[in-house]
Amino acid sequence: MDAEQLREEAHKMVDFIADYYKSIENFPVLSQVQPGYLSKLLPDSAPDHPEPLQHVLNDIQEKILPGVTHWQSPNFFAYFPSNSSIAGFLGEMLSAGLNIVGFSWITSPAATELETIVLDWLAKALNLPGDFYSTGQGGGVIQGTASEAVVVVLVAARDKILRRVGRSALNKLVIYASDQTHSALKKACQIGGLNPELCRLLKTDSSTNYALSPDVLSEAIASDIASGLIPFFLYATVGTTSSTAIDPLPALGKIAKINNIWFHVDAAYAGSACICPEYHHHIDGVEEADSFNMNGHKWFLTNFDCSLLWVKDRSALIQSLTTNPEFLKNKASEGNMVIDYKDWQIPLGRRFRSLKLWMVLRLYGLEGLRSHIRNHIDLAAYFEELVGQDTRFKIVAPRTFALVCFRVLPPPNSEDHGNKLNHDLLDAVNATGSVFITHTALSGQYILRLVVGAPLTEKRHVKGAWQILQDKATALLGSL
Repeated sequence: MDAEQLREEAHKMVDFIADYYKSIENFPVLSQVQPGYLSKLLPDSAPDHPEPLQHVLNDIQEKILPGVTHWQSPNFFAYFPSNSSIAGFLGEMLSAGLNIVGFSWITSPAATELETIVLDWLAKALNLPGDFYSTGQGGGVIQGTASEAVVVVLVAARDKILRRVGRSALNKLVIYASDQTHSALKKACQIGGLNPELCRLLKTDSSTNYALSPDVLSEAIASDIASGLIPFFLYATVGTTSSTAIDPLPALGKIAKINNIWFHVDAAYAGSACICPEYHHHIDGVEEADSFNMNGHKWFLTNFDCSLLWVKDRSALIQSLTTNPEFLKNKASEGNMVIDYKDWQIPLGRRFRSLKLWMVLRLYGLEGLRSHIRNHIDLAAYFEELVGQDTRFKIVAPRTFALVCFRVLPPPNSEDHGNKLNHDLLDAVNATGSVFITHTALSGQYILRLVVGAPLTEKRHVKGAWQILQDKATALLGSL
């Protein structure tokens, strides 16, 4: 790694990335390529001799970018956002430059200690209970994704209950969540060796705005106990993927406590908004949770990947995930003087992810981050207002944050309640390349989702997206 070569080549790469952001609106938001396109453009074996960086950059421009869906485009309104920012990018660059593998304290003390400090900073910003701070029995750790976070807490909860009831009871353990819960839970059950039939995804409907009903949960738990099964894990969501439904944490937490069930709260998307005082009440009841998760890489201007997990009892994670081979033993770890984050996660190796989060917090400040979130919520409210003014459309779920769920209303004699019509509208809108939105299903109906979350999105982009939706709806309805 020659310092001067790095300086020269890195300048070229930064210029390339800066030019990309300047021209990002010129690309189709959703890639328009066909499967297998790239194998026709690249050779079938690696080069034997080095090539100039400029040749590689040319190939990225001509061959790679056409196959990229542009998540940072101001016209990206799909899924949930994956924010990028200058601060996050710089932190990621520095992490790549240092290139440490910080699995234990001794491998880079600053990496471990900065992660602990920054997670405590954010616990304070979210007004989490003191039990989640590193100064007590709990603490925070950065995982790659919310999917990884649920695996580690599910395994910790599994082992905790099995130590009490015996390992032979594994096939009697029951998990509870709503049918709006992210599919990561089912995958976590598969990885954790749990009976998939005992993952109870309890039905929700519009009467609770698709939130989990405490009464339905209590009935399910009572029924399972009567059948000789062992309830052990409850997964609640603040801001579901389909409609940002908010499960009632205070009531669910009480039920979990009475039944000695591990209570996990997934606020992967909406947790970021809870640094704003006016949205903090959505996590009221988190004091009853055993674990809490939000993604810094969704809506918190921190480049992917950076999923923040807090637990009240770190020993539960460590008991399930620790390994201590001879070649990793050292004085600091053996003396229990430090945190070794390798024992809080699935892999051994880990990146210096706290750097980018630290830089985001310092270069934007909490007030800057609150302003960023409020701006997106205001833009989503503006889109909701536009939809409400067109009688051909209907809002189908309450808008709490920056997601709007809506659909075009079908003619009265529609056989499928307009599902094909809305599917066709989605395809027509996305085929333009000018915007990208996604869909979900609620109560058997095909629903369109528009979420404002790209840092570059302005009011004109929201207005433009609505114009495209109206134009395509006019054409479709006119053809019926």
